[in-house]
Amino acid sequence: MNTLKMESTNITQKNIDKIGTLFPNVITEMIDEDKSTPQKIVYKKGINFELLKQELSNEVVDGEECYDFTWVGKKSAIVEGNTPIRKTLRPCIKESKNWENTENLFIEGDNLEALKLLQESYLNSIKMIYIDPPYNTGNDFIYKDDYTINNDEYNELIGLYDDDENRLFQNIKSNGRFHSDWCSMLYPRLKLAYNLLTDDGVIFISIDDKEQKNLKAICDEIFGEENFVAQLVWQNKTGAGAKSKGYIGLHEYILCYTKKFSSNWDISAPLSDKMKAMYNKKDKYYDKLGPFATWPLNTTSMGDRPNLCYPIIHEGIEIWPKKQWLWSRARVEKAQSEGKLVLNFNKKTQKWSVRFKGYLNDINGKIKSGKPTTIFIGPYTQEGTKDFSEFFDRSVFDFPKPVHLISEILSITINGTKSDDIVLDFFSGSSTTAHSVMQLNAEDGGNRKFIMVQLPELCNEDSEAFKEGYTNICEIGKERIRRAGDKINDEITKNNEKLKITEKIKPLIDIGFRVLKVDSTNMKDVYYAANEYSQSMLAGLESNIKEDRTDLDLLYGVMLDWGLPLSLSHKIEKINGVNVHTVDNGSLVACFEEKVSENLVRKIASRKPLRVVFRDSSFTNSPDKINVEEIFKLLTPNTTVKVI
Repeated sequence: MNTLKMESTNITQKNIDKIGTLFPNVITEMIDEDKSTPQKIVYKKGINFELLKQELSNEVVDGEECYDFTWVGKKSAIVEGNTPIRKTLRPCIKESKNWENTENLFIEGDNLEALKLLQESYLNSIKMIYIDPPYNTGNDFIYKDDYTINNDEYNELIGLYDDDENRLFQNIKSNGRFHSDWCSMLYPRLKLAYNLLTDDGVIFISIDDKEQKNLKAICDEIFGEENFVAQLVWQNKTGAGAKSKGYIGLHEYILCYTKKFSSNWDISAPLSDKMKAMYNKKDKYYDKLGPFATWPLNTTSMGDRPNLCYPIIHEGIEIWPKKQWLWSRARVEKAQSEGKLVLNFNKKTQKWSVRFKGYLNDINGKIKSGKPTTIFIGPYTQEGTKDFSEFFDRSVFDFPKPVHLISEILSITINGTKSDDIVLDFFSGSSTTAHSVMQLNAEDGGNRKFIMVQLPELCNEDSEAFKEGYTNICEIGKERIRRAGDKINDEITKNNEKLKITEKIKPLIDIGFRVLKVDSTNMKDVYYAANEYSQSMLAGLESNIKEDRTDLDLLYGVMLDWGLPLSLSHKIEKINGVNVHTVDNGSLVACFEEKVSENLVRKIASRKPLRVVFRDSSFTNSPDKINVEEIFKLLTPNTTVKVI
């Protein structure tokens, strides 16, 4: 039941609505100063009077013109993306799977903060990004990036929500900043994602009609119009919607951009089953090149090329093209001599046709790739639900993307995509992308790694997910990876058992993941003037590291600070009775014990690691630190030594 406003009609707003009906392009969002509470910012619908003047004039109205895409809050969104944070990623071995051996990551926390934390370790390192952000339907939730609480308060609330400071909020259509809030949420995240892509890396973003226009404008600005690859149309339904008053929507979009388009750009994808079925003929090359299909050698679609107009001699007869051939004379003669042309005489038309053979396999015996099209017909939305329901009750997570859809995207080969590339999804939801990566690795023997990022959005207490024991979305995503990975490797094992002795065994894939959680910095905040210190405070400041932080917390904080990938191998060993951490066989060695002996320092230095880190409090005084530096200069001068 609607509530009475108990106030007079806002005539100005009604007039704006009337103008908007006539000239919708002049409607904009603007700040409404709340004079009763000056510190409060309110947004309202307004008029762009310069555009309105132009609409009402037959002549060009004076004023500066420029092509610009903006919204209320754009400058703040840019600042938000650039502002540094005092955060870290804390490892959680208990919730991880195959911690020591896996190269996959699951990051739990705000994706804006996670992307900031990954900037050094994964700069120019991600080959492919897929995201399925909120579509801004008026019913879904988007991130609230306007922080009005200090760091300590926010750290206490991380992953939690209350009535006053929701990390997510429902962006309903009556909100005066309906489109602006969505743009402000996505803009800084895409800017940070841009930095992580390799130069030939690509990003795929799912969206529907409601924000497609704004998303494309944002991507044109961040990635550059020249780096637009394609707007894919995904037919995700086959029908339904009979009660719709307009067209029945059967599709969504997937925008694709690259970081740096080059003249060497090339894109290919595995042939579809329909395309493979076209190769149904055999000849003497079958054992190596597989079956073949034929295509016309004659072409009328190319510009005039006189050198491609010549006769093909067959049994003493000259066969001329209607306009010209596709190939040069030398290439045609070679193909003819090898039996790779098919010539037929049509008795009805009294004309010859010439077709060339195209084989399914390349010269190395591998199935050839084809060119992907901009239209994906299926897999349909319900297939995503079916994929998910293999491991959970159907109602635990709504509308997950189909595994096959993401696999198709991952299968696209761009400028020599390698099968060990890193795939990032920072709106990972139910972890469909991780599932797809593992499935594709199982199918083609690849070793792609995934990085999933998801905010621990709470499950409603009335939801089936909560009743099944899942308190937040991250728990659902992690459990899906565990169950899907086990199923995939079980299938590989069963298939290996059926192989003949001469057949090659398929190796098991990496189905593990390291869980890392966004949290406050490992270091204490020390913001006191000299006259504010007490004796008890000074005693507490002997260490600048928070008491609740473990060696593992410190290690991964150091790896982030040093820009090392978080998936590197890591082992812990006892040397002289204390724990020593070795990352990537010596890329980094760390010891966070309170007291470090000279003997231990010499043993570490003798291994000649690239980097070494200790606690600052591990050394009693400055001479001790100088002594450590001298030991490393003597035994391994190329090692960088630091303390925290």
